[in-house]
Amino acid sequence: MPPWLRFARAYGSSRVALFGAALLVIILAAALFAPWIAPQDPYDLASLDILDSRLAPGEHASAGPTVYWLGTDGQGRDMLSAILYGLRISVSVGVLATAVALVLGTVLGLVAGYRGGLIETLVMRLADIQLAFPSILLALILLAFLKPGLGNIVLALVAVQWAYYARTARGAAVVERRKEYVEAAVGLGLSPSRILLRHLLPNCLPPLMVIAALQVASAITLEATLSFLGLGVPVTQPSLGLLIANGFQYLLSGTYWISLFPGLALLLAIVAINLVADQLRDVLNPRLHHE
Repeated sequence: MPPWLRFARAYGSSRVALFGAALLVIILAAALFAPWIAPQDPYDLASLDILDSRLAPGEHASAGPTVYWLGTDGQGRDMLSAILYGLRISVSVGVLATAVALVLGTVLGLVAGYRGGLIETLVMRLADIQLAFPSILLALILLAFLKPGLGNIVLALVAVQWAYYARTARGAAVVERRKEYVEAAVGLGLSPSRILLRHLLPNCLPPLMVIAALQVASAITLEATLSFLGLGVPVTQPSLGLLIANGFQYLLSGTYWISLFPGLALLLAIVAINLVADQLRDVLNPRLHHE
């Protein structure tokens, strides 16, 4: 049975999987259409009113009938709008960093596994060195030399993630290059690049896609942590982590919603991605299917 059909059938028979898929669709739609569905542009200074600072959830604006369903922060920004925009940035950074790391790690791993020799040794030792450091520590070290910004945090996340794909791709390539169809392709005189792209890559993709799905959630979490520490995205483009940090100073005064609601949005995003990734892993694991 094709993987996509198993994937659809598995979702149809699992309430947890359906919940995860539906939640992920809602989150992605909210992030994608944030500029159109947000009640307010939270980064338009002209639309902010300091008199609306730290209004509790459900309170009305000081001037007008506007209701702030999730309250406002210390600058008078609508928290619902800020969360939608912050979710947009967090998801974008996580997906972009994972995509770049996937491509880079897969290319290096496939070349290392197929060519072997010095190239394989260099790539794998570099991956071992990277994996020896905790992810958050390596990201902190890199960002200490870089200025906060979307581009720099993506680079830091790519540096943290690429080794996972490289090791997996290299292991799969080593197994596949010894099989008869690869030897036949070599005997026919096909170029190494064609063998890598047409023969090795399709057989290495399933485990790589599972890792990528899990690493999106990891990248979003790491980005939120770095932004919370002030080393992530700039304040002019705050993500969920920075929104949580903005409300941290008000927690003791009882203004809980400034940190609580962005934290819940981050939690729901991570849960949804992990549920989908878990189902994807089960579907792509050939040992679980004998059709």
